[in-house]
Amino acid sequence: MTTRRRVGVLALQGDFREHLAALRACEVEGVPVRLAADLEPVDALILPGGESTTMARLMEPELKTAIRERTAAGMPVMGTCAGMILMARDVQDGRADQEPLKLMDMTVRRNAYGRQIDSFEAEVESAAIGGAGPAVFIRAPQVTERATDVRELASHAGQPVAVKQGNRLALAFHPELTPDRRWHQYFLSFDGESR
Repeated sequence: MTTRRRVGVLALQGDFREHLAALRACEVEGVPVRLAADLEPVDALILPGGESTTMARLMEPELKTAIRERTAAGMPVMGTCAGMILMARDVQDGRADQEPLKLMDMTVRRNAYGRQIDSFEAEVESAAIGGAGPAVFIRAPQVTERATDVRELASHAGQPVAVKQGNRLALAFHPELTPDRRWHQYFLSFDGESR
């Protein structure tokens, strides 16, 4: 008998509720994560869209440490938009005090697609989800550098917008703001750490 997976969603700011709803639609238990203790019972973690500097500032040091340690031990992590920024090794056009979690070997530029008014929706093609799917870009980040093992899964206008390194997935867009659940299902297929 398999136990039902629990997926944590960082719930300090941003669109964590939409990710929790997407997980429910995938018949998976979503758990809001605000403190290091909240991370203990989960098998995977989603870092949502929102304001990356605010999330980084609100995250207690113990939670940052726990996320880094669990990720290093193999916990799957997905970051969407601001979550992609949090996952990066380096951030361009960020605040001087902005310290990313450094979960993926890549550099991203904040707000690379412009301001809120420049937000758009596009079809993004990826074999990972079995074809094309809708992607909502809101002040989206852009991958400017990546290690050779950071694989591109999808691109838009010649730029990578979905990348994977091990069992870490970063998306420049918001899959949770569409009814298409294939990116969440793809993430849920990742094998996690042995607990």
